[in-house]
Amino acid sequence: MYLVTDISGAIGLMAVALVLLGTWPVVLAVLERRGRLPQHTFLDFSITNFLAAVLVALTFGQIGPDTPETPNFLTQLTQVPYSFQCFRPPNNWPSILFAMAGGVTLSLGTLATQYGWAFVGLSVTEVMASSLKVVIGTTLNYFLDGRINKAEVLFPGVGCFLIAAILGSLVHSSNAADNQEKLATSMVNHSNNTRNGANGELTKHLLEKESPKDLEEAKPDATQATKTQAKVEAGTAEFLVDLEEKRSIKVLGSNTLLGLGIVVFAGVFYALFSPAFNLATNDQWHTLPAGVPHLVVYTAYFYFSLACLAMSVGLNVWFLYRPMVGVPRSTLRAYLRDGEGRGLALLAGMVCGLGNAFTFMAGQAAGYAAADSVQALPLVSTFWGVVLFGEYRRSSRRTYTLLGSMLVMFAVAMAVLMASSAHRD
Repeated sequence: MYLVTDISGAIGLMAVALVLLGTWPVVLAVLERRGRLPQHTFLDFSITNFLAAVLVALTFGQIGPDTPETPNFLTQLTQVPYSFQCFRPPNNWPSILFAMAGGVTLSLGTLATQYGWAFVGLSVTEVMASSLKVVIGTTLNYFLDGRINKAEVLFPGVGCFLIAAILGSLVHSSNAADNQEKLATSMVNHSNNTRNGANGELTKHLLEKESPKDLEEAKPDATQATKTQAKVEAGTAEFLVDLEEKRSIKVLGSNTLLGLGIVVFAGVFYALFSPAFNLATNDQWHTLPAGVPHLVVYTAYFYFSLACLAMSVGLNVWFLYRPMVGVPRSTLRAYLRDGEGRGLALLAGMVCGLGNAFTFMAGQAAGYAAADSVQALPLVSTFWGVVLFGEYRRSSRRTYTLLGSMLVMFAVAMAVLMASSAHRD
């Protein structure tokens, strides 16, 4: 199998993973803003996310020598059935369970993140979730890896991520206040328009309008939506109202704490998947019997992604019939017939799967604490959020100042964590 053996190679993989992991959230956010149900999107996403793990395992996992200490992917995978004789579990079952536990936590974190994007925006969601992941997960990985990373460099970087998380929450609060001011101003302007008094209730009507409870009830006028989209400008009150009409998760007027709570939930679960994967591949708790080889990265990632797929499919099939936060109800039949945007969702899953694979490959070489530098992905996500979605357009000077400070802190944190890399023995 292919193993990264030098620090420069590990840092190169981290850089590629940073771009990939910062791009896939944008694709899913585009679909949500177009009105595609998150349950449909996440089901498609989960399929190719798992296929990416299989692809990496069958390519990188089969390159190079196959030794008893570091077997190739298929060699280690096919050793498992023989150990089931006499109904005994495989000898490496503790490592398999750690890998699968990591996949479960990643699935829960990613699912929560998709709802967080709608409530607090793509940029702030990625910043806060990633920062919490680093503050908790990197600390755990540092001790699990036997402190191979430079503590005097690593922990100042963790501190920068924590500061970025705090700035992220301030950015959200400031931007929410800006949006409320825009909506209030729009209502006043419409009320004062004597030529068309009915427009005075436009914003209020749209904010109070109930979303359909069943997918079959939702029959948007595509022509009208296209006309509206052409008229509104990003950053205006009309843009916010028009976006609320089209998107699948209705958020205007919702409680700010709900959005932040979803993001914190995502960040905590994100923080656990990397340490669990670290335990699966390095067995720091000595759960494996003597002489049993550790799970190689590719085998561990296969089980990791398999558990992630099972959890994601199970939850999202449940949410089809019992949706959260006012999302319309759907069915399996409606999901199978919903081909619009499926290609983008499948692409996002593949991009995410490859990004996670490269992160784990780099972490096995340079320490998983240093590999957490890829959590600077909001640098990429924020760029796409501003360019594609018009986030923070026409916001206040305070919001721009906080946003700039947050991004600078993230850039510093990424550089510092990469500088803490050290070669694993």
